[in-house]
Amino acid sequence: MEYVLHVMVMVCIYITLAVALDLLAGQTGIVSVAHAAFYGLGAYTSALLAVRWGVPFPLGIVCGMLVATLASFAVSLTSLRLHNDYFVIATFGFQMITFSILNNWMAVTEGPVGIADIPKPSLLGSTISSPIGYVVLASVLAGIAYLIVNAIASSPFGRVLRAIREDEVFTESLGKNTFKFKITVFALAAALAASAGSFYAHYVTFIDPTSFTVMESILVLSMVIIGGAGSRRGPLIGAAILVILPEVLRFIGLPSSVAANTQQIIYGGLLVAMMMFRPRGLVGRYGFGR
Repeated sequence: MEYVLHVMVMVCIYITLAVALDLLAGQTGIVSVAHAAFYGLGAYTSALLAVRWGVPFPLGIVCGMLVATLASFAVSLTSLRLHNDYFVIATFGFQMITFSILNNWMAVTEGPVGIADIPKPSLLGSTISSPIGYVVLASVLAGIAYLIVNAIASSPFGRVLRAIREDEVFTESLGKNTFKFKITVFALAAALAASAGSFYAHYVTFIDPTSFTVMESILVLSMVIIGGAGSRRGPLIGAAILVILPEVLRFIGLPSSVAANTQQIIYGGLLVAMMMFRPRGLVGRYGFGR
């Protein structure tokens, strides 16, 4: 039962990441492979504050979101005037720089050794330690992220984002400062990703840089593509499929080394199949590259 509850927690964490990236890639048409960098910044900020200075969990989440937002400006202000593949390359560079800092700045991040003994989340003086408590908290955080993204997508701000996706030049001709809109939505997506990272750090109580690699960014992007970009249900479905799928492989008797490679093959096959036969994903509104 605890195993099932753990999987449910991880599904909720990835739902938060996927809906945040869908706001950027699905609604606005800006593809980023730096999502794991912001996820990691949230995790490390919250973990360091809690371990070294005893900062409570809710404040740690807020600080993690602020750090990720500030970091997003370093990318967006310099790179969002780029388009398509050039912006993807810029976010890839930021992802690699962030991973390198987390892996090598021993004095702060402990490098590849990681940060251990991260305190479990505590709310209103009560420490959450039961699996069901984690599921409830993860569901609440995912639900808040989902509601925020849907509120933004349904607002006039969201309509401008979709207009940017369809035709940025035409949107600018209507008097909209598209650069400002893109900077804002990039910061929002980064902050939501950081909130998932903060919760993840306090949930597993140990983090190291290997949890925040470019492959993690590609995994979250795959969730958006397979579930369907620009859809309210798409990121939820994509996150559930790609989190549960590798767990299913555990029950068919494959050795762990083979299962890891099989997982990557299945992910790649799903992406190729989706791009060939259903570029909008399972329930998406938009196809990537269109």
